Amino acid sequence: MNVRVKKLIGTVATMVFLIVYVLMAMVLAVRLLPGTGGVTQLAYYVVAGLIWIVPVGALIKWMQRA
Repeated sequence: MNVRVKKLIGTVATMVFLIVYVLMAMVLAVRLLPGTGGVTQLAYYVVAGLIWIVPVGALIKWMQRA
């Protein structure tokens, strides 16, 4: 597969993944976080804000392979 095609597929997949991930993280936060303390909310948002890097990093690695 051509590297340009892989980058196109990877870019579209990244955008779709991030949209779905953000929506799921918001729904989970609305269901779990009401009534919790500020430290718990901060921990959730730090983890949710960083965990998406793992799958997107793997996708970027795939996009760069020849």
